[in-house]
Amino acid sequence: QVQVVESGGGLVQAGGSLRLSCVASGSTLNINTIDWYRQAPGLRRELVANINTVGGTYVKDSVKGRFTISRDTAKNTVYLQMNNLKPEDTAVYYCHADYGLGYGGSWGQGTQVTVSS
Repeated sequence: QVQVVESGGGLVQAGGSLRLSCVASGSTLNINTIDWYRQAPGLRRELVANINTVGGTYVKDSVKGRFTISRDTAKNTVYLQMNNLKPEDTAVYYCHADYGLGYGGSWGQGTQVTVSS
């Protein structure tokens, strides 16, 4: 089993930056990808970015150029650097450790990001 814990959310003005962190623990060798999702009120949870075991990354088109995902393997930590934040980025951001091959994964508790206009 893998546990993931997010941190780094907060309140920021439009145009500002935040860096979210996701620390994984437990059976981390079972992780296929670490994903960042977000869910805004009344909307479905959506995948924002992810990174796989060899460092390959995906970033959602609507945040490409503003959001960057990276990792520090020594710290079992994945970061989501969010620059030039917009009010529409306001959401709860969740870290998800995916086991691949349909085996499911583990979710963090979420961290709130609020961008004021």
